[in-house]
Amino acid sequence: MTVKIDDWLLDILACPACRSPLTEVAGQDELACTSESCGLVYPVRDDIPVLLVDEARKA
Repeated sequence: MTVKIDDWLLDILACPACRSPLTEVAGQDELACTSESCGLVYPVRDDIPVLLVDEARKA
């Protein structure tokens, strides 16, 4: 499983909780916040990032 999001889109996506950049989680359909203090991980369903804090989990 890998996230199928265009690089240009991934470059502009940000964590809705803290506004830090997001990065792909290797081998998972998830995007992780790059901020150590936030650490939320957002699911990607059907190649669409679900950027809702209520749907995120703590890393």
